[in-house]
Amino acid sequence: MKFIKSKWTIIGVLLAAIALLTAFGYESKKAPQYFTEKVQKGDIQDVVEATGTINAVTTVQVGSQVSGTIQTLFADFNSHVKKGQVIAQIDPSLFQGALLQAKADLADAQANYVVAKANMDKAQAAAVQAKLDLNRYTTLANEGIVPTQQLDTARATSQSDDAAVGAAKAQITQASAEVQQKSAAVKVAQTNVDYSTIRSPIDGTVIARSVDVGQTVAASLQAPTLFTIAQDLTKMQVYVNTDESDVGSIQPEQDVTFKVDAFPKDTFKGRVSAVRLNATTVQNVVTYTTIVDFDNPDMKLFPGMTAYVTVPVATANDVVKVPNGALRFTPDLTAQQVSDLYQKAGITAAGNGRKGGKATQQPSGQQATTAVVWKLNADKSIAPVEVKLGITDHTTTEVAQVLKGSLNPQDQVVTGAATSKNASATAAAPGMGAARGASGGRMGR
Repeated sequence: MKFIKSKWTIIGVLLAAIALLTAFGYESKKAPQYFTEKVQKGDIQDVVEATGTINAVTTVQVGSQVSGTIQTLFADFNSHVKKGQVIAQIDPSLFQGALLQAKADLADAQANYVVAKANMDKAQAAAVQAKLDLNRYTTLANEGIVPTQQLDTARATSQSDDAAVGAAKAQITQASAEVQQKSAAVKVAQTNVDYSTIRSPIDGTVIARSVDVGQTVAASLQAPTLFTIAQDLTKMQVYVNTDESDVGSIQPEQDVTFKVDAFPKDTFKGRVSAVRLNATTVQNVVTYTTIVDFDNPDMKLFPGMTAYVTVPVATANDVVKVPNGALRFTPDLTAQQVSDLYQKAGITAAGNGRKGGKATQQPSGQQATTAVVWKLNADKSIAPVEVKLGITDHTTTEVAQVLKGSLNPQDQVVTGAATSKNASATAAAPGMGAARGASGGRMGR
């Protein structure tokens, strides 16, 4: 009896195991649940996004070429100043004393020059007289009236007076050079006095003041900065740090929009004026500075603000577009099943953008490539559609041409899949940006 009960127990366990395995197999073969989005038709815009800093068009740092103590300040933060206006005064006492000393030295040198000139006139007169005496004694000596000794004395006197004239001329040259030297010293002293008065070099607004009254500035090694003046805050620029992969898409005269944290609801407009050739490398990341000019008539924006810049580089109007998630979806099928579906749709492996599709050039100048999206049919089956891609806005991508299969607005394309056995999606969630290789566009920042 016990043997019979054990036998039926074993048979029951086996039947239960078979039922579980059958149920498990049924569940594993259950059709997956697809996540889809509709194919849309509309406008799409490819943009470059970057951050930058707002700056005045011209900013001048006003320094001091002389050392001294700040005696008076005539300008402060946000002061509007005119070119030539006095904005600070350094104590000029020492410089004025040096100027008086230099002027006295100049007067002394000028007096010495006058004395040297008078001495030369006297030496020239003596030389003329000595020359006349020499001529007279020469005639008398030839007639034997005076002895030869007197003739020799007259000749020596004439030569000595000639030498005295040369010495007098040298003294005049020396006195003249001293006058020029003292004149230069006066000009230097006068310049130092003038430099003690700090004037604005341009019309503008003081955006920074670095000194206070009573503070000593030292200009021995380099000119210290006293003020920073922005020339015109109604016309400003944004210095945009542009990635090297984006500079090829940016051209002068392109329109630009940007936002700032101070006015999050406002959008400001500007225009690209230049892309500077000087590269900046930080941790192997190469960027170039793009200059964006914009008007700031209300002076709402201040120098130093961070700007979030958007540069439209391509626009496609009224085109068919697919979500970028559909470009990355790969069905959970065997290689043979995928090959059969490709063959049925007329798609070759080489034509699949995910397997090295051939890049083509669109008339708009945008680099395009091919890819395969999976369309959900009415019977819940999926079919591959090969498309040529255009530009992307990092959420959707333009379908420039349908190469194999059919794809129309309002069709459902698969962006992900899940089964009851594994509820996690097999592809990226809808709406995520496509990879560069699949969409032919830049990754969003």
